[in-house]
Amino acid sequence: MDGIFNIYKEKGFTSHDVVAIVRRTIHMKKVGHTGTLDPDAEGVLPVCVGRATKLSDVIMDGRKSYRAMLRLGITTTTEDASGEVLETKEVDFDEEKIRAAAASMIGRLEQVPPMYSAVKVNGKKLYELAREGKEVERKSRTIEVYDIRIRQFLPPDRVEMDVDCSKGTYIRTLCADIGKALGCGGHMAELLRTATGAFSLENAIKLDELKALAEEGRTEEALLTMEKALKDYPVVKVSPKSTKFLYNGAKIQERFFTEKPASYKEGDIVAAYDHENNLVGLYEIKNEENNFYMKPYKMLI
Repeated sequence: MDGIFNIYKEKGFTSHDVVAIVRRTIHMKKVGHTGTLDPDAEGVLPVCVGRATKLSDVIMDGRKSYRAMLRLGITTTTEDASGEVLETKEVDFDEEKIRAAAASMIGRLEQVPPMYSAVKVNGKKLYELAREGKEVERKSRTIEVYDIRIRQFLPPDRVEMDVDCSKGTYIRTLCADIGKALGCGGHMAELLRTATGAFSLENAIKLDELKALAEEGRTEEALLTMEKALKDYPVVKVSPKSTKFLYNGAKIQERFFTEKPASYKEGDIVAAYDHENNLVGLYEIKNEENNFYMKPYKMLI
């Protein structure tokens, strides 16, 4: 069994809980998630099994989409509703000011990870230090917020918004920063991940649904292929003559491409298929003296 289960993680489960349950349900050891969701958050959590575990970091690197509820006027230790209240301020619920503050967060940003996060400093996770009452200096990380769309204003203090962003973005920190920009503080009251890479809510299943399929021997009906996960990557197919080199992880010269994108450049990552349309891996396009070829980036066989 090689593929990805698009799990809808419900509140109360950690990402590790989900992996453990999937592992027990399908009786496989080779199972891994594609990026953590906090226990209080819910939504899309792709879980890779078998050979597809090699794709975990690729899926993790994909674009993310969230629906978040920002509550203004209350700052918490964790930047979400689970933390202790640090400060309460009066909220000037001016829709135009709120819209402008949210728009100011769009683009490339330097974001400091919250203390209550799994980021490691000197070998120890930040949340472990935070629980000990310690706060340490954290290096900022470059993230990108592609878009923020206000869905609805909910006076006197709540704003529901959709966020498209890069990996590594902390939505609760984004909410706290919007509150800070407005001068009243704020925190993330609710979070739903609506998409990650090629996976969205539309075809996500809950753990109970997966268990029911397993009891009926129909687990594979919920398994999405690796091809599905890589559908946004350009495709290169190679001739029968070069198939052996492809499977051996050798570089493949452009003259052996039987199908290729209309255009590509050095550094592009493509999904490489053999002449019988079997996915072999992700390859990187290289160029030496105007001679294009591709070399392995991540083998999937």
